[in-house]
Amino acid sequence: MANPYFTSNANFGKSTPNYPIGESPYAQQQVGTIGQDQQFGQVQQSFYGPAATARQTGRMTIDDVIVKSALVIGTVVLAAIASWQLVPASMAMPVLWGGLILGLVLGLVNAFKKEPSPALIMGYAVAEGVFLGLISRVYAANWEGIVMQAIIATFITFAVCFVLFKTRIVKVTGKFAKIAVYATIAYAAFCMINLGVMVFAPGAFGPWGLRSGLMGLLIGAIAVVLASMNLIMDFDQIERGVRNGVDRKYAWSAAFGLTVTLVWLYLEFLRLLAILNRN
Repeated sequence: MANPYFTSNANFGKSTPNYPIGESPYAQQQVGTIGQDQQFGQVQQSFYGPAATARQTGRMTIDDVIVKSALVIGTVVLAAIASWQLVPASMAMPVLWGGLILGLVLGLVNAFKKEPSPALIMGYAVAEGVFLGLISRVYAANWEGIVMQAIIATFITFAVCFVLFKTRIVKVTGKFAKIAVYATIAYAAFCMINLGVMVFAPGAFGPWGLRSGLMGLLIGAIAVVLASMNLIMDFDQIERGVRNGVDRKYAWSAAFGLTVTLVWLYLEFLRLLAILNRN
C-alpha cells in the first residue's frame, strides 16, 4: 500500500494548486505590488545574499530521497546475497521464517510510527533481505533462471511506472487512490484466506492454494497491477512532500515506502513466473 508516513502527514497529502500564469487568486494583488517586491528583493539580496536552498533550510529534496532509497534498497540486496550464499541448507527454513516474521514486525512498526526511525528502517531492510535471499534460493532450486527474470521484471516495471507518472500519462486522482487502496486491502484479505487454505488444507486446490492454475495467473496479474499502482502513488506522495517542504527526515519514509512496494512487486513476479513455469 501507499507509504503511511505520507498519507498520515498533511504536508504530503496536500499540494498547492498549479495555476496558469496570471490566473492565480492572488494574481491581481501581486501585480499591484510587484514593483515593491522587486525593490525589497534587491535590498534583501544586498544585505543577506542569495535565498537559502531547500537543503539549507532542512527541507526534503529529491536527492535526499534518492540517497536514502539507494541505501535502504542496497542493504536489502546485500543482505539477500549474504543469506543466499552463507546460510547452510540445514538452517535455511528457520532463518527464512525468522527473517519473514522480523521483517513483518519491523515493517508494521515503521508503518505506524509518527516519526521515521533510520535504525528501524535499516533493521527492516536487513530482515527483509535475509528473507528474500532465502526464498529466492528456494525458487531458484526449482526453476532455473526465475530469480533473474523476476529482478528484471521488477526494475522494468519500476522504470515504466516512473515514466508514466512523470509524463502524466497516469495521474494520481482521488478516484485512482481509492481504487488502489481498497483493492489492495481486498487483496491482502485474500492472501490471508489463501494462507489459511495452504496451511489447513494443503493440496486441496494445488500447491499455491487458491492461486493455482489459471486462477493463480489471473490473481498474479492483478497483484502486479496493484503493486504498480501503489508504486505510482508513492512517486506522487514523494513529489508532494518535496513541493510542500516536509522535513528532510521524511526522506527515510520515502525510502521505506519505495522498498516495501518493490519487495512486494518482486515477490509477485516470482510467484507469477513460478506458476507459469509449472503450467
